[in-house]
Amino acid sequence: MSHRPQVTFARIATPAKGAVVVLAADGMGLGEAARTCNPDGALERAAKINDFKGALAATLDVVAPSGTDFDRLVAVGAGKPAELKEEAWLRIGGVAFAASRKSASVSVVLDLPDTDISADDAANVGLGILLRSYAFDKYKTKKSDGEDGKKPKPARFTILCADPAGAKRAFEDLEGVGEGVLLARELVNEPANVLGPVEFADRAAKLESLGVKIEILGEKEMKKLGMGALLGVAQGSAKPPRLVVMQWNGGKAKDKPIAFIGKGVVFDSGGISIKPAASMEDMKGDMAGAAAVTGLMHALAARKAKANVIGIIGLVENMLDGTAQRPGDIVTSMSGQTIEVINTDAEGRLVLADALWYCNERFEPRFMIDLATLTGAVLVALGNVHAGLFSNDDDLSEKLLSAGLSTGEKLWRLPLGPDYDKMIESKNADMKNVGGRHAGSITAAQFLKRFVKDTPWAHLDIAGTGMASPSSDINQSWASGFGVRLLDRLVAENFEK
Repeated sequence: MSHRPQVTFARIATPAKGAVVVLAADGMGLGEAARTCNPDGALERAAKINDFKGALAATLDVVAPSGTDFDRLVAVGAGKPAELKEEAWLRIGGVAFAASRKSASVSVVLDLPDTDISADDAANVGLGILLRSYAFDKYKTKKSDGEDGKKPKPARFTILCADPAGAKRAFEDLEGVGEGVLLARELVNEPANVLGPVEFADRAAKLESLGVKIEILGEKEMKKLGMGALLGVAQGSAKPPRLVVMQWNGGKAKDKPIAFIGKGVVFDSGGISIKPAASMEDMKGDMAGAAAVTGLMHALAARKAKANVIGIIGLVENMLDGTAQRPGDIVTSMSGQTIEVINTDAEGRLVLADALWYCNERFEPRFMIDLATLTGAVLVALGNVHAGLFSNDDDLSEKLLSAGLSTGEKLWRLPLGPDYDKMIESKNADMKNVGGRHAGSITAAQFLKRFVKDTPWAHLDIAGTGMASPSSDINQSWASGFGVRLLDRLVAENFEK
């Protein structure tokens, strides 16, 4: 993350040199400022040859255009200006970064015919640049991007817009959110031999520098609290578990907090119900929920959110040895409810059961939202486009769905109900941890619902969106950081007024 670009804002003017990015509307429409950067019509000629028409996020590159001192001139398609929304501006920023990534100095001219581009739009272009710049290459010993095998210096991006002061103010908050996304990506990308529960907890503790209060519970403290469900998952690993409690107190002292809980299985072998070998390496990302909560807490603290927020992450490794949990074991959760472990690979819900109960009992929050790469079944249902949303509260669900549409981190609500609850009934305990092949995502959520009492609650199953999701204009990394922007928006729009 040390090579992220520098983003600044300035008034629209014709750049003197470097790489220049201009916008082209649908039909190759250029604004007045863009035309001054294209004095001999090189873009129009290139557009005819390349069949470039200004479709959103398409690019057209002219190297060393005549009549200028530019290194290159790049047109980025803006599509139909009247249809440009937040996600589109992020994509434009991401594409602008990708199109000019070998340039040390880049000017992005935000100008379209008959279109007012706001300060918020300009700031979102900056966020798109920041998000697209991320690459996980810290373990590569050979760097191919720079001379002599060294990484190049971070590029300088100057966004030329109508209201640079307003854009700078808006970007100050967005930059903190972007940093939270990059933190979440970095955590998910880290290999499990580097990032175990203890190391993850140590990284979360670094948020103290932003004013986040951190508590780290070890195995002894969790045993005293009766967290038999979480500890049962951890008992087969040589790496000890941790529960991290993060508190950001940016609201009024009398305001009840809002709470976010993340599943943090730093590696999931499946335990004795071991997973197939194919793609098991992806299970280093089974802590994407905990990564998102950590990134969210960074985002909220960095922009000094006016809300009281709790973040709790349960960190374990699910391994198998002579002490590992067995199918058929019965564990007692912190709530006192007993659970028959039918499948040791349905471990995330056991971790969350104790983390949710602990959060609810200790903090009595206004609501709780948990995030987890919980089930493969949600991939079957929704693919990589939407995360699954389950909730006992319609108002909270609507707020989440709205935040998802605004940020492009989309959710789709799936049902809960008594008929699904019957599927996790056990003959030997209060419940079992799986409900069979059918409705696997729903029965997992139904299991979690037993640990929230009447507190408004939502469960986000991010198995399809938190890791190994398709590359996009704002992310080329295996880890997406999904959930940070979504939940930051939820807080900003609904709980900071």
